[in-house]
Amino acid sequence: MPRDIPVGNGKLLLCFDREYRLREICFPHVGQENHMHGKVCRLGVWTEEQFSWVGPDWRKELRYAPDTMVTEVRLHKPDLEISLLCRDAVDFHEDVYLKEITVENLAPRLREVRLFFHLDLGIAGNDLGDTAGFDPKTGAVIHYKGPRYFLISGLGPDGAGLSQYAVGQKGVADKEGTFRDAEDGRLSGNLIAQGSVDSVVSVMLTVEAKSRATAFFWIAAGFNWYDVQRLDSLVKYKHPQKLIKRTEDYWRLWIRKESPPLELLPENLAEFYRRSLLIIRTQIDAQGGILAANDSDIIYFNRDTYSYVWPRDGALVAYALDLAGHPTASRNFFRFISQLLQPEGCLLHKFNPDGTLASSWHPWSYDGKPQLPIQEDSTALALWTLWHHFVLYRDLDFIKSLYRPLVKKAADFMCQYRDKKTGLPAPCFDLWEERRGIFSFTVGAVFGGLTAASLFCTVFGEDENAAQYQQVAAEIRDAASKYLWQEDLGRFCRMLYPDSQGELQVDTTCDSSLWGLFAFGMYGAGDPRVSATMEALRERLWVKTAVGGMARYEDDPYQRVSPEVPGNPWLICTLWLADYLLEKRESDAELTQAQEILTWVTNHALPSGVLGEQIDPISGEPISVSPLTWSHATYITTTHRLLRRLAEGRLLPADSPERQEDWVGRLYSKTCDVIHGLCKL
Repeated sequence: MPRDIPVGNGKLLLCFDREYRLREICFPHVGQENHMHGKVCRLGVWTEEQFSWVGPDWRKELRYAPDTMVTEVRLHKPDLEISLLCRDAVDFHEDVYLKEITVENLAPRLREVRLFFHLDLGIAGNDLGDTAGFDPKTGAVIHYKGPRYFLISGLGPDGAGLSQYAVGQKGVADKEGTFRDAEDGRLSGNLIAQGSVDSVVSVMLTVEAKSRATAFFWIAAGFNWYDVQRLDSLVKYKHPQKLIKRTEDYWRLWIRKESPPLELLPENLAEFYRRSLLIIRTQIDAQGGILAANDSDIIYFNRDTYSYVWPRDGALVAYALDLAGHPTASRNFFRFISQLLQPEGCLLHKFNPDGTLASSWHPWSYDGKPQLPIQEDSTALALWTLWHHFVLYRDLDFIKSLYRPLVKKAADFMCQYRDKKTGLPAPCFDLWEERRGIFSFTVGAVFGGLTAASLFCTVFGEDENAAQYQQVAAEIRDAASKYLWQEDLGRFCRMLYPDSQGELQVDTTCDSSLWGLFAFGMYGAGDPRVSATMEALRERLWVKTAVGGMARYEDDPYQRVSPEVPGNPWLICTLWLADYLLEKRESDAELTQAQEILTWVTNHALPSGVLGEQIDPISGEPISVSPLTWSHATYITTTHRLLRRLAEGRLLPADSPERQEDWVGRLYSKTCDVIHGLCKL
């Protein structure tokens, strides 16, 4: 089930599903140490001897307040004559989740309303040895195990704290969970439980007829008993409403600190651009890791999650953040990734947010011989993105610290890691993590990475290294023209792969990742060979249902819904088609088509603005994880391509203030000119 509304601050992340049930709590890293892993935490309402957990039988509208990371969730239960307005936030500075609930009594009489907040944790990812107990000092319930503590408390409209609480065991014998204790409107007050445990706390409100009253809950996360007691005192001293307000103000300031010319876009696209930035921010760990997604439901598909740092995904997200004027997260990512480079000079498959090596299915040997289990595009794109960061921000001192340990070391690896017969990058795993071979996408990425390294060497006055990297990039481009272009097909192939005798065979499958041939500068989008390839992709991969969109590749089996389509439409793959149309620069019609694709993407977002990975080609519902960080980053990147085209079309004088303020467009165009100049050598 999609995670409709994530909220976080880089250390504490909470995610809700479409039924407004809390499903993920990550701390102290985004994506690492998920203390729920998809369990269900509930919000309940009791009044006049009627009880209901918020769920499918409630009317719901799950959104965020405009330009903030504070939710605005509207809930209605006609038979209870109750409506709720809920605002959720994680404080931007402290590790505290805050929930404000405004209860509207729709009945023409005064009523007592009891709100119940259920917390079901498996601290550190499992239910073994947890403890939950009532703390008389704070009047709260505290869950703990090892160095992880979670305090849950509340506040009524009269300033009183929790009115009821209970803790107990779950999943033991016939004990379904303490949440059942709430369903008569009265909690037992059980003081402590250990093992597999959950808890429920309650706040009482007296609400006048046709009137409203507001209550609060909060969860404080820390490393010991003192940490969470201190945070609890802070919430009570400052008041949860003020903490939510300051968090709202912080994110509004953050999202508007830079001002790309969004006025050139329809308002719905501009608004979705800002929302995408905020959603991306929820998926970034404070130590620099950029997580692919945090949605535990995918565990039931392959017994693993997307809660990892893929260097490729992270690099492309960092690129989008740089374009949007948010370089701090990008700098943290580059520092993070520079420490993970292997002695050979490459990056491995994926990493945990704390920098440790993550799970992988790439083997360390092939055909009885050792091999590096890598996707070389990840290494290359770290350099490509870093160069674009430097062009935009000119932070030479920052780049200096990465020049030798990241730029030169990775570039030397890419120069050496080549197929002896063709001169192309040696076989590795593809960006989809399914095959081993020489992929067009990887070749384009390596060209872009080596070109970036050459430009860095020029900046630092190492002309010999610059010439070497430039020469290898040119050789790779020439080899791509010779071996990847297939004259009989009239387009580029997806990959070359060795057969059992070591001879290279051609994989002619149409794959949307052929976008990489022009995306990183190896060829121009207007190159007739690129045009022929992209047009073939559009014809073969466009999903011909009412939903539309581009599949990843022909006969893509991953969570495929119907054999009648080439595969499920992927948001990033559809946006890549828009990139091609915008970079081709042939007609206004293509610009219009690209804008229509951006509109298509916004129309297939959840009401909260969250984008998933794939779309059901029949129903249009999201499939797989959500939010997918890469989807939101690609939307931002494509939007900037569109903004450049729109700005060019306005024909403003070069010295006009409005043109001068288009800093992203000008600087990006300059670096493109440099790279395309190198391509002609």
